[in-house]
Amino acid sequence: MADKNVDHGPWTGCAVIFLQSLCPGVNLLSLFKDREQGKFIVFKVIKLTLIDSAGGLAGYQILKVHGADPFLGVEVKFEDVAACQQFLESYSSGAVRQSLSQHACRLLALPQEFTVETQLKAGTHILDLYLDELELCLQHIHLSQPERLRDEEIDHLEEQLQNQALGPAPQPPPLAEEESPIPSNCFKFQNKVFEDRMLTAADVQSFSNGVGRQWKHVGRALGKSCRALKGPAIDNLAYEYEREGLYEQAYQLLNRFIQAEGRAAKLSRLVKALEDCKLTSLAENILDLQP
Repeated sequence: MADKNVDHGPWTGCAVIFLQSLCPGVNLLSLFKDREQGKFIVFKVIKLTLIDSAGGLAGYQILKVHGADPFLGVEVKFEDVAACQQFLESYSSGAVRQSLSQHACRLLALPQEFTVETQLKAGTHILDLYLDELELCLQHIHLSQPERLRDEEIDHLEEQLQNQALGPAPQPPPLAEEESPIPSNCFKFQNKVFEDRMLTAADVQSFSNGVGRQWKHVGRALGKSCRALKGPAIDNLAYEYEREGLYEQAYQLLNRFIQAEGRAAKLSRLVKALEDCKLTSLAENILDLQP
């Protein structure tokens, strides 16, 4: 990866995220070197974290994951300045570490909270030193262009992840068979039926811990069917609880939804809002789905 002058063509740039587990007994570098399940699980944790922090699947690609003892290095090529900016904002706020911790705990089935040390570099520049200067970080990433194509190992892991998401090819049902209707007290998510219920304190805590800067988008999605979250309500919450941080803003958002909707503040409505905002991994976490 080298620093170059880039004046023409679409916006691109490159950054390397260095990760080191601070949990005894959990070594990300050793896990990734495991040719069996460990490599795939670590890659899935990284991929889900990027999806959360860069706002979806588009605008970036993982080029290589490599050892930089004691760190695990993840080289990412950004192909869209908006995705890069959103990632930098998530990294600066701590949402990237939070997402890494959440996905690692779930996918690695860890009994204790997972903590991780991170470092972000573009070329020779350590961006952790300039996180309060977003434009400077974007400039360093833009000037740092990748010197390699995507690693074949990453192609294989991406294909493996896609196959897992799609699952086995569905068999067409017999012509005489009709799909069973979903009971009125249930809802469907990722082709599975879940019993609907009122939101609990545990749901609110999981949402507040995992949603990060996306809480406003979820609030507006909920606001489509909740009068208490329409108009300036979301911005007012952001201003009122700005000092308390993202967790408290997200907590107060969902708390206001529950107070306003009462018994109608159902799990299905929150899951639908998370789906609309492409936060399916957070919905899976709230539903306690196994990987």
